[in-house]
Order: sequence, then C-alpha cells, then structure tokens
Amino acid sequence: MIPHIYKSPEEVARAVAERAFVQPSQEGWVHIALSGGSTPRLLFQLLADEPLRSAVRWERVHLYWVDERCVPPTDPESNYGMTKETLLDHVPIPEDQVHRIKGEADPEREAKDYTWLVGAELPFDGQYPVFDVVLLGLGEDGHTSSIFPHELELLTTGQSYAVGTSPKGQKRIAMTGPTILAAKTLLFHVTGVSKTPVLQAILNNTPEAEGYPAAYIAHHRPDALLYTDLEL
Repeated sequence: MIPHIYKSPEEVARAVAERAFVQPSQEGWVHIALSGGSTPRLLFQLLADEPLRSAVRWERVHLYWVDERCVPPTDPESNYGMTKETLLDHVPIPEDQVHRIKGEADPEREAKDYTWLVGAELPFDGQYPVFDVVLLGLGEDGHTSSIFPHELELLTTGQSYAVGTSPKGQKRIAMTGPTILAAKTLLFHVTGVSKTPVLQAILNNTPEAEGYPAAYIAHHRPDALLYTDLEL
C-alpha cells in the first residue's frame, strides 16, 4: 500500500474526497463503489457541504456499494441508509445514477442480481467489471468489504458479489476479491487508533496478517492507496 498520512480524521476525509470524487468527476464520468461502517460518515458529511459539494461534478458520478448488510434501507444498520442520510439527500446526483444493493431482498438472489447490474454498467477487464474507484475500509479483525477472516474463499470466488456472514451471524452482500482487485483505483480509508495494530501487521507482513482479508487485497495490489491518520 502507498501511505498518505494526515493529522486528523477530517484531513483524511477531505483528501479522500478530492482523490475519489472531485478529481475524477472533473475529468469525466466516474463509477465509485462506497463502503459502509462508521469511517465514511465524515467523508459523506464533508462531501454534502461546501466547498466540496460544488467541486464534485455530480452529474458525472455513478455510485455503487462495496457491501451491504441484509436489512431494509430504513434500518439504522443499512449502509445505503447512512449514505442517503448524510450524502445523497444533500447533493444533486441523478437518482438513476445511484445503484443500491437491496439489503431487504433474498441475499443469494440479490448477490446475483447486483453482479448482473454491475456487469451491465461497467467495462470488463477480462472476467471482472472495472470500477474507477473502490473505497475500502478496514476492520479491527482485518476484514474489508464484508469479507471476514472465517470466509477467505470470498477473496477468490468467481462471482463479483457474494453472500458473506459477519462473526455475529448477520448476512451481508459483499464485493469479492477479484472485482476489488480489478478496480482502477483502490483506496483504503482507515481512521481510529483501534485499527493501528492490524494496519501495522498488514504493512509489516507479519505472520498473523496472512489471515486478514485486507492483507490479501493489499499484497495483491501494492499500488493500493492508504489514507490514514494513524502513526505507522
């Protein structure tokens, strides 16, 4: 990974906004896959406010999701719901350019349907669709997307999206390893002191990191960008 280190979560989020939204949308159409969880919330809030709101060419942006919890969009756990509340309700993005994962649908069916949707919208690099930007998070257990250490097979499965299960038993739809790796720009957005040990393990190639899905992605894409406020 290529580190970009900033002094605060807000500085990190502003830099991610510039790299993932402002710059590419000013250059042309851009297809971006968003992650959920707590870290992107600040990013979305900044994008919804000036000056970033006006700097993004929203008419050129297509949004997708890296992963989604299998809950309705009105559920507090919904990644789409959080994004809608903090970002989508506040920016002039065309409705038909927002491609949500239907967390309320049958998980296996939705994973196949979303694989089809993404395949219809994006160009292919051989077997897999190519996003312009994939924004990834990092869990304290080393997971990324909704690929957890107990389901490493999702790193190599052929389907672009598949059903994963969190350690607590919650079903999730997750972008799989090959499609993550096919992205033009792969960016890890990582803040929070509790993530320092797992991030350091990945960067230092320690033995325990071999069981981290995020380490697999980072090692197969050494050009992946890391935006963080953590001391490495």
